[in-house]
Amino acid sequence: MSDANILIVLTLPEAIRNIYRDRLAAAFPHVHIDLVDHNSKALEFADKADVLMAFGVMLSDEIFVRGKNIRWVQAFGSGVDGITDQPSFRKEIIVTNMRGVHGAPCAESALSSMLALARSLPRVIANQQAGKWERFPSRLLDGKIAVMLGVGVIAEALAPRCKAMGMKTIGITSTPRDIPGFDEVWPRSRIDESIEVADYLILLTPYTKENHHLIGAPQLAAMKDSAFLINIARGGVVDEQALIAALQSRQIAGAALDVFATEPLPGVHPLWTLDNVLITPHLAGFHDEYPQMVLPAVEHNLRKFLAGEFAGMQNIVPAVKG
Repeated sequence: MSDANILIVLTLPEAIRNIYRDRLAAAFPHVHIDLVDHNSKALEFADKADVLMAFGVMLSDEIFVRGKNIRWVQAFGSGVDGITDQPSFRKEIIVTNMRGVHGAPCAESALSSMLALARSLPRVIANQQAGKWERFPSRLLDGKIAVMLGVGVIAEALAPRCKAMGMKTIGITSTPRDIPGFDEVWPRSRIDESIEVADYLILLTPYTKENHHLIGAPQLAAMKDSAFLINIARGGVVDEQALIAALQSRQIAGAALDVFATEPLPGVHPLWTLDNVLITPHLAGFHDEYPQMVLPAVEHNLRKFLAGEFAGMQNIVPAVKG
């Protein structure tokens, strides 16, 4: 195959969207590229697309309904929910994702959220805007326990940063092993025990059917009333209704949430109104250098795809069982 029709769906600022298109267009001048900023605008181009590139959360099933010729999907993120779980996704489609690039940005995001909650920065900012001088005690990270549910690239980057703040670090994983930066690594069977000791429960696990609502009412009830929940995994990992109840009743101290069951988070959602919640719009892995980090892998994969050398593509996601 010497050329292809590529459909890029990116609900991002125009200048950032254009980086992806322009760099690929320069490297592959014989490839046709359609770039849209929303899945609804992708429908008119889906029927002729051979290749689909996007973050999974930005797609819709209708794209796969119409995209009968799609042979390869390049996920710009590590997650493939929104892609392989779409009802009309065909299991013969090649799917590649981005692995190994989210450690530093997501670790920094988690740490900044922990500090913001400990230092009550939303309250400080509200007081600044109101011209209100109010002194109150903050909390320390030093000496606290950070429990990371899911031990991968992000946890491996976050744990040493937490240690630098004087925290104790515990990782929960299906494959316990010695990992630099962790004081202890526990098996998944000890999730309940880890939740009980956590001062910061940090969710980093992928979203799967098994992880759906992994953190629900029983787990939230087991947390310390002084503990915080940090979710930079996926919205479906948490039972949001149970979380809202726990936050409203001060069953837990607060939460920093970057991901949600429905994105964008509806403006009428009750999470917006809670004063013990810090909301960021799926920004944990989003930073100014991200396109430059992922595009070399995208270019490699596109080169292999055009040459028909599919086995040489990077980060191929195993075929979905069906």
